[in-house]
Amino acid sequence: MMDETAAALATVRWPLAGPSETEWSETDWLRDLTSDDGLTGFMPPALPDAAWMLHSMHEHELGPTGMSFVEYRRAVLMGGGSEIIPGLDPSDVFTDPADVFAPPAGEDPGPRWRRLRWAELAQRTGDPVVPEGTLPCGTSFPSLERAWPVGILAPSEGRMDRADWNRLVDVLTEHTPQGAGTPCLAYYSPLLLAAEDFDNLHVRTGVLGDAKLLYDHPEEDFWSPSNLWARDRSWVLCTDYDLWATKVAGPAPLVEALLDDTEIEALRLPWAT
Repeated sequence: MMDETAAALATVRWPLAGPSETEWSETDWLRDLTSDDGLTGFMPPALPDAAWMLHSMHEHELGPTGMSFVEYRRAVLMGGGSEIIPGLDPSDVFTDPADVFAPPAGEDPGPRWRRLRWAELAQRTGDPVVPEGTLPCGTSFPSLERAWPVGILAPSEGRMDRADWNRLVDVLTEHTPQGAGTPCLAYYSPLLLAAEDFDNLHVRTGVLGDAKLLYDHPEEDFWSPSNLWARDRSWVLCTDYDLWATKVAGPAPLVEALLDDTEIEALRLPWAT
């Protein structure tokens, strides 16, 4: 649920950057850096290093069930409830049980769920954490692709959960010379906007210490931006609209901090550095 105080602060502290300020020049820089139009996010190369932060998934206390998520959703639509899988209630699985197609809320799923590491699931299934030559997305874990179990909440696609976002902001703050006062810009892909405005690029300006407020910005439908970067261009992150992970490109000490962090699950992908 959106914090109204945080939403009000986000509106003030993360205004849109006007065309006469930084919007065009900064997105021109991203275009040149990535050789892309930013439709799903500007994916940066290493600057000079990079790591992929895997979006979190969670497992229900019942563990994996014999039913796929698609089958369970169909059963709920047909009027089934907690009797479908004893001990599992639709309210445990869906943000809005009345609309089983509603997107995930991005919040902690609750006390009956635990964080499930990608490495743990890979060991269990025999799949690689990320198949070589691919990026973390809906085709990861090929053994589950056509029958994702209802007992596991898949990673968020195109956005981070609040806990992931907050921890990433903390790590960036700790490993950026100006810390919380670092001037930053945030870009939102047109695909994230309700109006899908493809003619006007959508950039907000603020400081790193206020970046957690972006999650509660009342004018943004996807809580974490497609790109966030330091105005001095020392680092940039990208959460691509189609991916289950966020790439962070920047100095080696920042990347090593992400790889070593106990709350974040991150790895290098040599084929996507």
